[in-house]
Amino acid sequence: MTDKKIRLSQWASNIAPSLTLQVDAKAKALIAEGRDLCSFGAGEPDFDTPDFIKEACIQALRDGKTRYAPVPGIPELRAALAEKYSLENKVAGVTPQQVVVSPGAKYSCYLAILALCGPGDEVIVPSPYWVSYPEMVKLSGAIPKVIQGREANGFKITAEQLRAAITDKTRLLILNSPSNPTGAVYEKKELQELMGVVLEAGIYVLSDEIYEYLIYGEAKHYSPASVSPEVAAVTVTVSGFSKTFAMTGWRLGTLIAEPEIAKAISDLQSQTTSNPTTFAQYGALAALQQPQAARDAINTMRNVFDQRRLKLYNGLVAIEGIDCQLAQGAFYLFPNIASTGLSSTEFCSRLLDEHNTAMVPGIAFGADECVRCSYAVSETVIEKGLSHLTDFFTNL
Repeated sequence: MTDKKIRLSQWASNIAPSLTLQVDAKAKALIAEGRDLCSFGAGEPDFDTPDFIKEACIQALRDGKTRYAPVPGIPELRAALAEKYSLENKVAGVTPQQVVVSPGAKYSCYLAILALCGPGDEVIVPSPYWVSYPEMVKLSGAIPKVIQGREANGFKITAEQLRAAITDKTRLLILNSPSNPTGAVYEKKELQELMGVVLEAGIYVLSDEIYEYLIYGEAKHYSPASVSPEVAAVTVTVSGFSKTFAMTGWRLGTLIAEPEIAKAISDLQSQTTSNPTTFAQYGALAALQQPQAARDAINTMRNVFDQRRLKLYNGLVAIEGIDCQLAQGAFYLFPNIASTGLSSTEFCSRLLDEHNTAMVPGIAFGADECVRCSYAVSETVIEKGLSHLTDFFTNL
């Protein structure tokens, strides 16, 4: 053995680990040790995958669907997704050649960035952002350029902010609606205005729509690519099955893009992971081919999330010192804890150590004055966690 120092690549040295995954792992470890913990850190539904989807996957295994498949996904799934995006998302004329299925929506996002961006390019990332966007941009060699979505505007950026942030190096805008971590949902007019700036500037859009079915109240989901054929031509739309059907462990993401972009993404995938898991794709296919069963599963989960959303929101705003906006989508609230005078990391550390309650520091999402609370947890956990949080603020 030698004492030679290990030298990591610049990519490995400069990447930040996912704080959301770290918080969730720590919470699970503490629970496994016997600690009575309330964890609001989870970024996944606390439901099981619907039985009809599991049965389709089991049947695929029995039928020997265990071999390599085409890199961008099995033809039946790509055709079903093309139809879904054309009919549901109102993106005109989507063909199976525009569809790529990947091992998770996170990987779909990463491949889209790799296909469109390189060293020296700038990528506009609205804040608060999902923790992985800036790191993915850096892994492509590009530079993340963060612009702040103001809390007074529901954490959403405006067309004026976007126009002011664009330079001759700008290559891509990342949008996430419904949003992780804020639950914000862009309205149709807001998207039209943003896409007008996109077309003026001649840049691309990565639209992450993984929470597209988790919408509450009067809010509606709109895909930027549905604004016009011109916008669709410069947009990569990403989604998947993880949040909609509680299939986080299945690792199946989807995207649509112009054929040339989709081919480039498929080529990148061919040299990294090859095809997504073959038999898992047949479970996803069932989710698209059995619409009534799918609607029932989605509505059941969404109704439960909506009840929890309101319960957690009402409990948070009742605590003196917390400001919080009511999320319109996803399954997160993003309360402002600036009144404490603590950084989000200090706040979450003390809350965990002193009151057995786990939340994710807002600094991970580019907003140190906030913390992220997932309501993909039981009402019992919400009630107990709110009690702990009240005690915490009382004793500050």
